[in-house]
Amino acid sequence: MSYECAFVEQLKNFAQAGDVVIAISGSGNSPNVLRAIEYGNSIGCHTVALTGRDGGKLGPLAQLNIQVSNPHMGRIEDCHMIVLHMIAYYFMDVEHRAAEAGQ
Repeated sequence: MSYECAFVEQLKNFAQAGDVVIAISGSGNSPNVLRAIEYGNSIGCHTVALTGRDGGKLGPLAQLNIQVSNPHMGRIEDCHMIVLHMIAYYFMDVEHRAAEAGQ
């Protein structure tokens, strides 16, 4: 196996149709990330890309592309971190509300 297949091999073991696959690539051209999104699409996952600059090849492959159109990789990574924190806090809030409701 090559590093290009590293994420696909993990998805083969864990991903199922309907799961969400989130791919992060500042350039949008990382081969291992591209293969993962292609695989996720092929098995019926919902695919989300966090990209930078022009989105690279990854942007059009994902069903949802959150693109930071900035040439500076540090700013791209900062924005990606903000989005990931927003996602994490959404799930923490949902869990908290469920616990308060006794579920």
